[in-house]
Amino acid sequence: MANDPFQPVGPILLLDDISGSTMRLAAMFIMPAGDVPGPLTLAEGTAQPERIADFDRASVWRARFALPADRASTYGWDGREYEVAGDMTGDLRLAYVSCNGEEVGDMDREGSERNVMWSRLRDEHRRAPFALMLHGGDQVYADEVTQGHPLTEDWPDRLPADPTAEQLADLHRHLRERFFDRYAALYAAPELAWLSARVPSLMQWDDHDICDGWGSLRTERTRSDIGQTLFHAAREAFLLFQHATTEGDLPARFADPAGAHLGWSVAAGDLRILAPDLRGERTRRRIMGPGGWTMMQDQARATAGGHTMLMSSVPLLGPRMSILETVMLAIPSMQKYEDDLRDQWQSRAHRDEWRRMLGLVRDMAEAPGHRLTTLSGEIHLATRAVMRLSDGHAMHQLVASGISHRAPPKAWARFLGMLSWLGEDPLPRHPIAIRTLPGQRHRYAAERNFLVLDRHGVDWSAVWHLEHSGPTPPLPLD
Repeated sequence: MANDPFQPVGPILLLDDISGSTMRLAAMFIMPAGDVPGPLTLAEGTAQPERIADFDRASVWRARFALPADRASTYGWDGREYEVAGDMTGDLRLAYVSCNGEEVGDMDREGSERNVMWSRLRDEHRRAPFALMLHGGDQVYADEVTQGHPLTEDWPDRLPADPTAEQLADLHRHLRERFFDRYAALYAAPELAWLSARVPSLMQWDDHDICDGWGSLRTERTRSDIGQTLFHAAREAFLLFQHATTEGDLPARFADPAGAHLGWSVAAGDLRILAPDLRGERTRRRIMGPGGWTMMQDQARATAGGHTMLMSSVPLLGPRMSILETVMLAIPSMQKYEDDLRDQWQSRAHRDEWRRMLGLVRDMAEAPGHRLTTLSGEIHLATRAVMRLSDGHAMHQLVASGISHRAPPKAWARFLGMLSWLGEDPLPRHPIAIRTLPGQRHRYAAERNFLVLDRHGVDWSAVWHLEHSGPTPPLPLD
């Protein structure tokens, strides 16, 4: 791949922020080294891209511009006009996806098979346009970027002792180029490329955007010079390719301009989209750090009317994990999966923190005239859950996971379904229950999927699109 001629990629729309009736956007381009993308043409003037990063074979360019947030509009580039739905004021549709890849061999998969659900999402947009596309984690599976370099060939099982500054610099160059290869290949896929030129995206990362289990791995791994080199390369790539930005230049929607954590929120009328960063400050003993908790507390105090869509990359409402953790840690051959369980809010290591988060979102959901829905991914299955609220309503959690990651065996889905019968009650008088999707028999659907959120008037509903079963009946989010 490294010797192939590089083909231009873009435009890729990322939402910077929404301010009143204005949608502030970034159009990203990945151009062969030495090539310059032409300007965007707008109703009033043009927007010229600027180069924001260089790689061996290509450069990343970004044009920042504005479109209306209260009506549909268009922009042009390279002789083509692109329609953007854009209207956030009335009825609207949002798409939610997660887990766009696989841990092993993702770069070698055949495109039409890999991207079949992206193709269906494109068809859905053609039928009824989406205003935004929400990406809930694992937008890229970077687990194999560590291969091919002596310092990380056996990551995370073995760490070479005392690497020199020159070796670490060489590792950083290697990782940076491997991250580039993966992002460029993903955005070049015709199905995603078509959508990304017309539907602005909002993204939040999870572990595979860095490496499998980041933050739940042993501290001597993640805090090592090699681990930190990996994290910083992944973070730069995350900012570049998922937000079209760089260090010190974060859009206004980010809670911390300095980027100590990468949580963000967007408000458009009576809709708020809130995405805490569950990886940037994570350790084996915590999911969020001081910055993340400050953001969530500020958002809880700011709750007004309308509806909040809370993007929790790891499901916030889930089955009891303590029994599974005990069994797996008692079996030596299963201990390698400890980081997968420790990733979860429900892990024994995060029990107090989980209660703290549930208390905050409960308070938001119970605010007068307000509703809150949690959107999650990570588990490569589709499911939903509810938490009972004091006012008789329920807080919904919608899990759509596996836009391209193939589903695990149905036996695993059935096992999780059995585990969910145990129930969970981390907050007194607010029991959590896993429910079946509308029209489904089992609590976990082992099919690739994406989620469509519809607002008609003030009422929201959700439809899962499953690879084999098709779209579910709408679920009202009342």
